[in-house]
Amino acid sequence: MTINELEPKEVWGYFHEITQIPRPSKKEEKIRAYLLDFARKNNLEAKQDRAGNVLITKPAVPGKEHVPTVILQAHMDMVCEKNNEVVHDFDTDPIETVIDGDWVRAEGTTLGADNGMGIAAALAVLASKDIAHGKIEALFTVDEETGLTGANLLEDNFLTGNILLNLDTEEEGQIYIGCAGGKNTVARFTWKPKPAPEGYFWFKVQVKGLRGGHSGSDIDKGLGNANKILTRFLYAFLDEKYKPALVEIGGGNLHNAIPREAYAIAGVKDRYKENVRVKLNTFLAEIQEEYQAVEPNLNMLLESVEVPSTIIDGNTAEHLILALYACPHGVLRMSSAIPGLVETSTNLAAVKMLDNQVIEVVTSQRSSVESSKEDAANMVTSVFRLAGAEVTHSDGYPGWKPNPDSEILKKATEIYRDLFNKMPEVKAIHAGLECGLFLDKYPQLDMISIGPTMTDVHSPNEKVHIPSVAK
Repeated sequence: MTINELEPKEVWGYFHEITQIPRPSKKEEKIRAYLLDFARKNNLEAKQDRAGNVLITKPAVPGKEHVPTVILQAHMDMVCEKNNEVVHDFDTDPIETVIDGDWVRAEGTTLGADNGMGIAAALAVLASKDIAHGKIEALFTVDEETGLTGANLLEDNFLTGNILLNLDTEEEGQIYIGCAGGKNTVARFTWKPKPAPEGYFWFKVQVKGLRGGHSGSDIDKGLGNANKILTRFLYAFLDEKYKPALVEIGGGNLHNAIPREAYAIAGVKDRYKENVRVKLNTFLAEIQEEYQAVEPNLNMLLESVEVPSTIIDGNTAEHLILALYACPHGVLRMSSAIPGLVETSTNLAAVKMLDNQVIEVVTSQRSSVESSKEDAANMVTSVFRLAGAEVTHSDGYPGWKPNPDSEILKKATEIYRDLFNKMPEVKAIHAGLECGLFLDKYPQLDMISIGPTMTDVHSPNEKVHIPSVAK
C-alpha cells in the first residue's frame, strides 16, 4: 500500500504531492508555485504578499453567504534533518515515505508532516465539491520553522476573516488555545590556530543514537542532548596532566531541535592514550544507565585520527567547554497556572565551526511569560559572556495568551463531542505557534490550533498516526 491509498484519499493524496516538493525553510519557491498552480486548476482566487505568504480564497456555497469567513492556516516549510549515513539533498530530493503499521514515516529523514499535513487538509477542503461552507481563506506562511518570518511580515488587510484554525499542532483530540513565545541566543567564540603539539594521541569521539525532538513540545521528556553529553565527557580531560588539545567540535543543527548527534576531534599526551578508552567505557556505561528509559539507543564511538596541522588555542578551547558544560538546558519552570504545562525552557541546540576561526553556539529560549523568557535568555548570555564570547539575540516572537471564552473554541468542542462521543482536551502548548504574531496584526482574530497525532517531529524519527488524520 502507498499513502495515496490511505483514507481519506483526498488528504493523503495532497500530502503525497507535498512530500515530492523540496521545501526547506527560506526556500519555499517550489511549494509556493505548487499552491498557486493548485488555485489556478481549481478556479480559486490566490494572491501573495511581499513576504511570500500565499492566500487562496474559496467563496461561500449558495445559501451560506451569511456564514462567517474561516481562515485555515498552515506553514509551507519543513524542518530538514536526516541521519548522518543517509544520502539526501533536501533542496532537490523528494521525501521517501513508508507505511509502518498505523504510522507513516520517512526513510531516514524528517517526514514533513509538520506542517505538510496542515497544508494537505486545507487543500482537501478547498478542492471539495460536497462540503457546505461559508467563505474560506487558506493562508500558507513561509519560514515558520527558523524565524516565523511569514507570520511576522504578514501584511495588514491581507486577511478578511475573524476566525482562524491553525493546523499545526500534533495531538489529535487536543485543542490548543495558547503557546509560548521564544527567542534565540547565539554565542560566538573567536579562536586562534596553534600548531598541533607532538607526542599526542589524536582521536574523534561521537555521540550517536539519540532520539532528538522538538525543543518545545519534547523538552520535558528528559531526552538526551548530544552537545551536553559530549561536553560532559570532554570536561573530564580539562586537567593539567592531560594537557588536552581541541581540534574540532560540532553538534546539532537547528535552534528548534534537541541535538541528536555531536562530535569532537581532540588529543591528549601519548601516555594517556589508554585512559581515553577507559574513561569513555566508564562514562558510556554511566550515561546509558542514566538515560536507559528514554534513550535506549544512546551510543558513543571512539576512533583514532591523523595528526592535525593546527588546534584551537587552549584558552578558547577551555572556555568553550566550560561554557557548554555550564549552559542550562531543559525545563526551567513549570506553569503554576496550567498543570503539566512547561512555562520556561532553554535548548542548547547547536555548536558549529564557522569560517574565520569562529565557533558558533546556538541556543533557544521559550516561555509563556515574557519576563521569564528574557530572564532565561539573560541566564544563557551571562554564561557565555563570562567565557569571553560575543553574544547576540534574535528579535523573538510573542506568546499566544489563552482565551478560554473563545467562541470558536466552544463551537469546536461541541462538534468534537458530537462527532466522537467524547470531549477534547483544551490545552496550551510550550512550542511556538504563529498565532501570537497573527494576533498582534489582527487583534480581532478568534483562534484555535488542531492537528493529527505526530511524534518525534524535527527529527528523522518523525511519524504521523494514520487513524488520527482521518479524525
